[in-house]
Amino acid sequence: MAPKLTHLLIAFLIFFSIQSFIGQARTLKSERQQSFSSFLQKLEGVRKGQTVEGLIELKQYLKKFGYFPNDDINIMTSDFDDHLESALKTYQKYFHLNITGNLDSTTIKQMMIPRCGMPDIIPNNTKSKHNKFHMVAHYAAGPERWPPSKYDLTYTFGSGVAQVVDLDTLRTVCSNAFKRWSDVSQFTFQEATDGASADIVIEFYTGDHGDNGPFDGRGGILAHSFSPEDGRLHYDADENWSTDPTMDQTDLESVSVHEIGHLLGLRHSTDHPEAIMFPSIELGIKKRDLTQDDIDGIHALYAN
Repeated sequence: MAPKLTHLLIAFLIFFSIQSFIGQARTLKSERQQSFSSFLQKLEGVRKGQTVEGLIELKQYLKKFGYFPNDDINIMTSDFDDHLESALKTYQKYFHLNITGNLDSTTIKQMMIPRCGMPDIIPNNTKSKHNKFHMVAHYAAGPERWPPSKYDLTYTFGSGVAQVVDLDTLRTVCSNAFKRWSDVSQFTFQEATDGASADIVIEFYTGDHGDNGPFDGRGGILAHSFSPEDGRLHYDADENWSTDPTMDQTDLESVSVHEIGHLLGLRHSTDHPEAIMFPSIELGIKKRDLTQDDIDGIHALYAN
């Protein structure tokens, strides 16, 4: 066989192998993205006393967001027990659903709405100072605050950002989102110069990325961030992000405004679904303006 033909054949085989791998990766990602919604739908109507496959995943979901307050509870069983019923009632109360303790359709629907990865309920009796909070009106404000010497915050973007969102677009989105908080608080935000350290680091990740908060593909968890003075803001790179979302896209600026609230020390709002700090947001929705509840929260946290 001629050398040129051999080289062409090798190149073809390499190309074919790469395309096959990409196709398999896309299939796996698609399956992962659909799995959470699929298993939730299959659980609709399940009640206490039943043993059903998928209840372990449901318990893990509820525990992640704070609805199992006792760490000693064994959630690795497929039994619909008293603990699960109690967790579901707490979840239903939080989201102002009918408090049935059952997996009814409205509860399943709420769980399927994309949301922030931060917990909704963080117990006061935990030993970790980063998990304590107190309620102020309808919002929650943690004890973690930026000191007055750090009210002029800098931010920077991680190296993987450009693979998901155009960097100039993200700069504009984040600048707008930061301004919404600086307009109602003592804070200022400025992008750090190249190579300089920053108070806030903004990045995109997929799956498990080493911070004990793995992402779960499209839908489910959209993003998460960390309380002062940690300063990390992570978006799920698998989401269908947009600055002008259609019905199957997530508004990048809406999520950014929410996550900046966490960076400043705010927790999730409870009684105001219209608030920026409410934990979930529907696809295709723009929710960028701070409500009075959000403003009251940041004023209470930084009263002086």
